[in-house]
Amino acid sequence: MPQYAILIYEKELPGGVADIPPDVMEANMRVGEQIAAMGAKVVNEQALQPSATTRTIHKNGLVTDGPFIESKEVIAGFFVVEARDLDTAIAIGKILPIMDGAVEVRPLLPE
Repeated sequence: MPQYAILIYEKELPGGVADIPPDVMEANMRVGEQIAAMGAKVVNEQALQPSATTRTIHKNGLVTDGPFIESKEVIAGFFVVEARDLDTAIAIGKILPIMDGAVEVRPLLPE
């Protein structure tokens, strides 16, 4: 089955995970069941540390603090899912409880 990366972008919260509203956390807890009901499977799921801990390595080997791209949103986490097709992966992206950000769905190259 094809795999898709689903990237979650959100505005960074000052208190981190502690500042996520309870209803959003509860909705996040139900996502796995909803994905399984769609006939898809989560292969990997990761939340990321705050962007202040990010380091970027440039072409010349220079290491700098923070993400390379300046943006109001940061990558808060990502999923890798196995789904029938891109439409199913997009449907999975739509059920994710996003507060102020967005979700990006990217097909992965086959192994």
